[in-house]
Amino acid sequence: MKQAIFSQNAPAAIGPYSQAIAAGDTVYISGQLPIDPATGSFPSEDIKDQTKMSLENIKAILAAAGLTMANVVKTTVLLDDIGDFAAMNEVYGSYFAEPYPARAAFEVAKLPKGAKVEIEVIAER
Repeated sequence: MKQAIFSQNAPAAIGPYSQAIAAGDTVYISGQLPIDPATGSFPSEDIKDQTKMSLENIKAILAAAGLTMANVVKTTVLLDDIGDFAAMNEVYGSYFAEPYPARAAFEVAKLPKGAKVEIEVIAER
C-alpha cells in the first residue's frame, strides 16, 4: 500500500504528482526544484544557493515522513550545466555523512522553471 507524504515546508507539487510516496519501508521523494516555499521563487541564480534550497526542501519532506537525511539511500541530481558539478557537490556533501547515499548525476537540456538543479531521493524507514 502506498501513502502520500506532504510538507507545507516544501513547495507544493507543480503537476499531477506527490511530493513523496511511502511504499513499505521506502520513501520516494519527487525531484525537488530549488523553490523557496515561503516566496515561490528561487533563492538566487547561484548553483550553491539553488542546491541548498533543493536539499532543504528534501529535508522538510523527510521530516514529514519522520525521517532525516541519514535515512537517504539513493539520490539523483539533475543539472542544467555539468560544469556546476563541483559547486553543487560542495553543498551536497555538507548534507550527508558516511556512509554516503548512492548517487547519479546528469546534465539535462532543461529543468522546469529554468532551475539549475533538481534533486530526488529514495530513503529507507
